[in-house]
Amino acid sequence: MAVQMLMVCALGALLCQVWSSAEPHHKDEELHPMVLYPWRHQGQGVVRVKRDWIIPPIRVSENSKQVPEDLVQIKSDKIFTGEVIYKLEGPGVDQEPKNLFEIDDKTGVIRSKRPLDRERYNSFTLKAFALSPSGERLENPTTIEIVVLDQNDNRPAFTQSQFGGIVSEFSVPGTSVMSVTATDADDPMTENAILSYSIIGQESIPANAVTKTMFGINNETGAIYTRDVGLDREVVKSFRLKLQVADMGGLGLTTEGVAIIHVADINNHAPQFSPASYIMTAVENKKDYEIGRVNVTDRDDRGTGNWEAKYFISNDPDGSFAIRTDPATNEGVLTVVKPLDYEAQHEHILTLTVENVNPLSNKAPNLPVSTATVVVTVVNENEAPHFRENPIQIVVPESVVPGTLLKSNIAFDPDNSDLRYEISRDPERWLDINRDTGDITARRTFNMRSPNVKNNIYNAVVKVTDAGGVSTTATVSITLKETNDFPPQLFPLSGTICKDTGRRSPGLVLTAVDEDFPPHAAPFSFEMPEDLSVNWTVIQVNDTHAVLQPLVELEAGEYAVTVLVSDSGSPILSAYAQVNVTVCFCDSFGDCKSEVGAVLGSSVGISFIALIIIMACIALLLLLLLLAVAVTSCGRRHHIKKATGLLVGESEDDIRDNVFNYDEQGGGEEDENAFNIDLLWNPHDAPSTPGSYYPGAPRGKQPLRKDAPHNLPSPTYPRRPPADPTDIEDYINDGLEAADNDPNVPPYDTALIYDYEGEGSLAGSLSSIASGSSDGDQDYDYLNDWGPRFQKLANLYDPR
Repeated sequence: MAVQMLMVCALGALLCQVWSSAEPHHKDEELHPMVLYPWRHQGQGVVRVKRDWIIPPIRVSENSKQVPEDLVQIKSDKIFTGEVIYKLEGPGVDQEPKNLFEIDDKTGVIRSKRPLDRERYNSFTLKAFALSPSGERLENPTTIEIVVLDQNDNRPAFTQSQFGGIVSEFSVPGTSVMSVTATDADDPMTENAILSYSIIGQESIPANAVTKTMFGINNETGAIYTRDVGLDREVVKSFRLKLQVADMGGLGLTTEGVAIIHVADINNHAPQFSPASYIMTAVENKKDYEIGRVNVTDRDDRGTGNWEAKYFISNDPDGSFAIRTDPATNEGVLTVVKPLDYEAQHEHILTLTVENVNPLSNKAPNLPVSTATVVVTVVNENEAPHFRENPIQIVVPESVVPGTLLKSNIAFDPDNSDLRYEISRDPERWLDINRDTGDITARRTFNMRSPNVKNNIYNAVVKVTDAGGVSTTATVSITLKETNDFPPQLFPLSGTICKDTGRRSPGLVLTAVDEDFPPHAAPFSFEMPEDLSVNWTVIQVNDTHAVLQPLVELEAGEYAVTVLVSDSGSPILSAYAQVNVTVCFCDSFGDCKSEVGAVLGSSVGISFIALIIIMACIALLLLLLLLAVAVTSCGRRHHIKKATGLLVGESEDDIRDNVFNYDEQGGGEEDENAFNIDLLWNPHDAPSTPGSYYPGAPRGKQPLRKDAPHNLPSPTYPRRPPADPTDIEDYINDGLEAADNDPNVPPYDTALIYDYEGEGSLAGSLSSIASGSSDGDQDYDYLNDWGPRFQKLANLYDPR
């Protein structure tokens, strides 16, 4: 595109117009015929070379008042061949910000429509098009760049409304304090944004405390520094500086600001006591309480480490006092940390020193450390008595002799008043105490097995009271030492030894029980008196057991053997005991058995399996017999009338199952008058223990009853049967009552056997039991119908 350009530049009042003519110059034609006039060579086969114009950036001043303003004109070389329409696109035209520029579609003149603001948009890039009336693009788009020129239309501004800084007092000149900063919205590449700082005013707080200029500022960087001496925080607290910043190197627009500079404190003043002497009082026997305060003055900044004081006590050898700082008032608070004793020292003179928490500055005056004197007077009070030890420790043997002195001089009174002693707790009443001297003595012998003795220690409480009624208590801890005051007791005192010692246990194992504690109990020693050791001996097994053995083969029976047992205490205590030993034949379990069993087991030689088979057969026969008797008794029960039967009860329902064993030995009518009644009876209120026997049973070993004393006389058992057989029930009840009240028999379910043998039985012949109501002759022919087994009985009653 060949362009005829109109360029308007506004620099001040200068207007420059540049014209590029579309008319040919003969000199140019001679130099560039193909470039300027390409259409002349179309028919000669020369390719048309097309060249575009390069348009330099168009510079437009911001805030221009001459709007609309022509900026440039573009022209296409196609204008000679036909009509051309110009169009413009880009930011400022049809893109945001819109409507800033426009183009004349006929002439190609580009204009600005409104004033421009460089701080918002500093340049624009547009594209221009040459179109035919039909909208066909005739040329390539042309790029047009518009640059907005800056004007000094913005004042500089400080970045803070108020700047703050700190400078230490007595700082030397040139000490950096702080920096201030400002900005300018104008073009930083121009003088419009070159800033210059200055201090235009200074005020001291308090006012007029300092009149000379104390601070300076770097006009390019804004750094503030000290420029003179004399900064004393006790004189001036802070400064208020009035600042100014200007653009164009200080010749342009200006803005003011404020900077507050505080003078920081240094520890240039040592604390001083005011006053330097004090008098205080303290109560004896109290601690951890305040007795007074001391004051100091310090001109440094209040509430800082330069002002806060630390106090020291220089002459308190016992460490009875302490001093701390009250953070609010900076006073020294003096306290008593150990109880004071008026009787020992009634006045204390203390020397106090003070310093700051922060170390003193080298710029402080060289003064001695401030000191103060405190006189503390101790006030006397009635003190409670003191025990010399608590608890009071006493170690004593348990078998101490009553009246023995256990402890003396157990307490004292700081006020030297008379004391009264008493025992306030002594659960076993083992102690006595002298009311005036406090001497503790044994009232009686101690017992280590008392429930109030724990781990061999018995505790009591002693109370002491002074003349003023003030009292205190202490624990008396008595450690009891075990003494040998109980002889050992042999156990067991009875036992059995198998006669055939070659196959059974060789003897009776003995031990002992001692109520003393070690070392006055085991090990035990077992001996036999020399005069009784002919047939027996005792063999020591270990520290607690021995075996009693016969030295010779003994006959079966009971033997009383005396054994001496001794403990290992100091002194040694011994005790004689009589051991009742039963020598007997034993079964396979080592238990005594009857003579018949012994004989069978030794001479006949029945094996154990055969014995079990025999016992099983006997048990089966007994079961069948009991079953037969039960069936028979059930059949006859309905025929026994009340008060007429053999066993009379209160009612027909009060008939208990019993087994009656009638044993007759020998012959003759006289023997019929004698009979044995063996009654198996189960008491309804006694626990069952097999193997126990009541009176009347074969003699054997009976267990010892625990619910009744031993060796009491037994009640009289009914030994004779009643005259009337119908009173057998009363006879049995009498025997039951006697057995229940007998203290010498075991309280277990067992067989109670009543035996009676004699002549002239009141019951008469047993045949009378089965007789009818009359004593006349009876017809026994029916016995012949009962079979061969009853034939002999029938022959006895044959009337022939």
